[in-house]
Amino acid sequence: MTSQCTHVRDVGNVTHVANGRCFDRPQTGDTWVHLRICMTCGYVGCFDSSPNRHASRHAVTSEHPVAQSFEPTEDWYWCYIDQVAFVIPGSPELSYV
Repeated sequence: MTSQCTHVRDVGNVTHVANGRCFDRPQTGDTWVHLRICMTCGYVGCFDSSPNRHASRHAVTSEHPVAQSFEPTEDWYWCYIDQVAFVIPGSPELSYV
């Protein structure tokens, strides 16, 4: 594990999504815990505390390395490859549309 994310360059310009829920939840019917948004494509998935771990599964299958917390009071990012959390000073605030 590295102490810095080597994939920060892969953080896209994702600033909003169409809803505030896990994209896969309607298919599974499960509840979700702590949403994460993929910073490459905008996919929203539930975190590893949820039964299906959709955000982690998306990161592995899509090879999109970085997600941001999609919780209202959190502004940190997570790199699935480097297994490190980080903050990008001055990054835009996420919003629902």
